[in-house]
Amino acid sequence: MARAVFDGVVVAESDDVTVVEGITYFPLDAVVEGALLDSPTTTRCFWKGKANYFHVDNGEDTSLDSAFIYRNPWVLAKRRVGGRVGFWRGVAIEK
Repeated sequence: MARAVFDGVVVAESDDVTVVEGITYFPLDAVVEGALLDSPTTTRCFWKGKANYFHVDNGEDTSLDSAFIYRNPWVLAKRRVGGRVGFWRGVAIEK
């Protein structure tokens, strides 16, 4: 079971994770309700497409732009990251 943990609080948990380029991606439905707050930040990856970011909130603190999703990933990335949330920047992954 893999867990995404922000400041001691589990924000996502699943046995169905995938690691791409060092980032662990969780199914969107594995994220704790209310843990992701929309961010206006976007980036582009040359092979995955456009990423939309979230702030991660644990009920007491918020980490800015610490999660992201490829809502419409490019064809080559769809099976690997489609429907999944990646965590980084202050969110620890425990396996």
